[in-house]
Amino acid sequence: MANLANTGGEVPAGANADSVVVLDFGSQYSQLIARRVRELHVYSELLPFDTPWADIAARHPQAVILSGGPNSVYEAGSPHPDPALWTGGIPILGICYGMHLMAEALGGQVQSFARKEYGPAVVSVIEEEGLFAGIEPEQPVWMSHGDSIARLPDGFRPTARTDSTPYAAVADPGRRLHGIQFHPEVAHTKRGREILRNFVLGIAGARPNWTPANFIASSVDEIRRRVDEHSRATGTDGRVLCALSGGVDSAVAATLVHRAVGDNLTCVHVDHGMMRKNETELLQTAFEQLGVRFTVVKARDRFLRKLEGIIDPEQKRRIIGAEFIRVFEEEAAKLGRIDFLTQGTLYPDVIESATSAKEKSAAKIKTHHNVGGLPDDLAFELIEPLRYLFKDEVRAVGTELGLPDSMVQRQPFPGPGLAIRIIGEVTAERLDTLREADWIVIDEIKAAGLYRSVWQSFAILTPLLSVGVMGDGRTYANVVAIRAVTSEDAMTADWAKLPYELLGKISSRIVNEVPGVNRVVYDISSKPPATIEWE
Repeated sequence: MANLANTGGEVPAGANADSVVVLDFGSQYSQLIARRVRELHVYSELLPFDTPWADIAARHPQAVILSGGPNSVYEAGSPHPDPALWTGGIPILGICYGMHLMAEALGGQVQSFARKEYGPAVVSVIEEEGLFAGIEPEQPVWMSHGDSIARLPDGFRPTARTDSTPYAAVADPGRRLHGIQFHPEVAHTKRGREILRNFVLGIAGARPNWTPANFIASSVDEIRRRVDEHSRATGTDGRVLCALSGGVDSAVAATLVHRAVGDNLTCVHVDHGMMRKNETELLQTAFEQLGVRFTVVKARDRFLRKLEGIIDPEQKRRIIGAEFIRVFEEEAAKLGRIDFLTQGTLYPDVIESATSAKEKSAAKIKTHHNVGGLPDDLAFELIEPLRYLFKDEVRAVGTELGLPDSMVQRQPFPGPGLAIRIIGEVTAERLDTLREADWIVIDEIKAAGLYRSVWQSFAILTPLLSVGVMGDGRTYANVVAIRAVTSEDAMTADWAKLPYELLGKISSRIVNEVPGVNRVVYDISSKPPATIEWE
């Protein structure tokens, strides 16, 4: 169960549900492990590798999974968990580096082997039970290791092997300790999900009771409790503002809070002039139909003044984040005392905005305006009910809440809006150009029936000008880039293989319908090494 008391006041994501803790030792797949467990309807929480055992035990998890990592366990300074973990009495699954940690800590030996394993491999199952119950004897898996176990600790035995290592999987069934050298969380391991299911639901006995309905009930109860306690302590009404951006995240967060506090919630949408075409009007209509208090603040000129001359994307994000809060504070002053601010922050936002040491968590990639862009003197307490959810989970919650499909299935849109899809300075003219180009991209992708199958699709206004020919005359005009990606959770993404005919139609419409554009290019970069957004 998530203990979120020290993370800004967000409500528990896994309250009243069985859970699994994943300790992150720096693997590129750590977040994917947590996702795979959640797909089993068991709540999982990703924690730093050195989280004290007392903090882990306080969450009452059914099991702990140790991620892989880039280090060698025998190197000085390599990351290790709290030693109390090994005597905690709960099931543990070590994956790759996590298995090496278990072997070393309990008396075995790990060393570098001359024969490494990177990429596809085949494991031979020795014991068709436990982790491998119902799994065929020969299994394709994904390996990524140079170290291997040379000697097992007392009580352990091999449960799978490869041609390169006799210890591709090991177990001490009496203590419910298991280790695997390969990565079950990646798609290349054919039966990886079944192996994780055998551990989480079978060996650990976790109940698959983390569902959208369970999440909604526990979240609403926790929001109501928190607001009520604050009201009693301060003698106030416990009024809440919600930063409603227009995307599915803030919409779902607002609906959850509205269920908890009713008319004590006021949704504020800041029209900073960087929204997609017609977005503000559509949003206002939808929420008024839901019976939610809703107000629009027209602030385009204010934001443009703040962004004048700014070209650095981090500065853009921080300026926009800080100005958002100032607008909310001013709006709150008009409404009377406001105690809480609700935001639609998601788990990938938190992960990508991490700033702790690289061996403890993901390196900082970019500041999300609703995570890292908040001013230090914030006048509100934060309510972030979606802080530990991935996007697909938010959509499931939105559907369970009864939100219209047109809102729930909307593609992600960044809080800073079109400002971070303009490379260079943001001006009213450049916003108008991008807005029209972006509208054409979405319009054509919807017409092609691909909107739901593409994670995100949009236009970027580059800082480039290129020579062109229009009407037998020379032009020197803007270059627009098109970005479309497929993804499960935005942690990784691949460029969408859109049909050439569709790309051609988008390009033709943009250069013919958007003044000042004479060239369109298509971005075929994956994440990593690129990010989804250009800024």
